[in-house]
Amino acid sequence: MTPSVAKALDLSAVGLSGLCLAHCLALPALALLLPALGAWAQAEWVHVAFVTLAAPVAALAFVDLRARRPRSWPLAWAATGGLMLMAAGALGFPSENLERPLTILGGLVLAGAHVANWRRRHRCGDCA
Repeated sequence: MTPSVAKALDLSAVGLSGLCLAHCLALPALALLLPALGAWAQAEWVHVAFVTLAAPVAALAFVDLRARRPRSWPLAWAATGGLMLMAAGALGFPSENLERPLTILGGLVLAGAHVANWRRRHRCGDCA
């Protein structure tokens, strides 16, 4: 994968995480002002869509397709943990009360892993 494609994947992943945070934090507040946004703020398909978009982007960003292994095991585990927290939140597991905190925490962990991945690539090129 070329460095520009890898950088674009990491930056788009951070952007998706930001969009997820905006959905979790800003839309419920805006729904109080504009009730029409309330239906979209609580739509379950949105949560599933974020996780569905995040998983392949993370896989492409953290895995060296030629070597068929992660470029950095710690970052790959952090990304996997973030995705698992996001998926748990999207599915309402273990309870509906933890949906928002799990999703926010997962998004932050995943975004942090992508930022660290981008910085690592910038520091040492396409190192293994």
